[in-house]
Amino acid sequence: MDVNFPALLQEGREVLIPYLVRIIRACLATGYVTILWRQVVFILKPGRISYCRPKDFRPISLTSFLLKTLERLVDRFLRDEILVSKPLHPNQYAYQAGKSMETALNLRVVRVEKALDQQEIALGVFLDIEGAFKNTSYDSMCAALVRHGVDHIIVRWVKATLEGRQAIVTLGSLSRSDEVSRGCPQGGVLSPLLWCLVVDELLARLSGGGAYAQGYANDICLLAVGKFPNTVSGLIQWVLNTVEAWCGELGLSVNSDKTGLVAFVRKRKLSGFFELR
Repeated sequence: MDVNFPALLQEGREVLIPYLVRIIRACLATGYVTILWRQVVFILKPGRISYCRPKDFRPISLTSFLLKTLERLVDRFLRDEILVSKPLHPNQYAYQAGKSMETALNLRVVRVEKALDQQEIALGVFLDIEGAFKNTSYDSMCAALVRHGVDHIIVRWVKATLEGRQAIVTLGSLSRSDEVSRGCPQGGVLSPLLWCLVVDELLARLSGGGAYAQGYANDICLLAVGKFPNTVSGLIQWVLNTVEAWCGELGLSVNSDKTGLVAFVRKRKLSGFFELR
């Protein structure tokens, strides 16, 4: 249990702040994060019939408030300094001020309605990167930071927060711990931004192919508009191939159960589309 609870930090800030500043500076300078600040436990996912599979449990990182404070400072630095000069792709709508699911949905609807008004076809694919937050490699996240020009000291410290986390499983009187080798901490302050930086490269690749690509965290919307079914089918096939290649490079995959294909047309009969793979 974290003994550094918020009330202690708030009420004792006049005494504690000078020491906290030294600790934070030392952590950043040395790229070190004590294991006591980061552990992973498992909680039951609600609504499951049984709890026999790993997917029936959710790994939650129990991080110290001291680590959360440092994460918040790094998150503020990345957003206010790094992303100002090299921002995230404009079609990413998650975890950013002034953007939301509502704005993302509104832009999709506008594009579809415009296509229908112009007697065009809008072919959309909606997919989910499976286990994005828990399967992304540490090297992928650090490489994304480097691509955005983040200083190596910050990159080294971020990697230190990811590596060496211990997952603890307890059943009755038995307990076992093991090192976590992939993914960003669920519940971590920096985790949403780290994933946005990783998937930013995919959105950049997709934007040059003639189809509209929109991201919201690990959900991707792909939309192709045109007069002819074979044309929009070809565009969507290209973006699907691009997503598959990108996932293969990062060791990720698309969740087939959460993938949908929708044709927005005013015709009752659909013809001319070729089968997508």
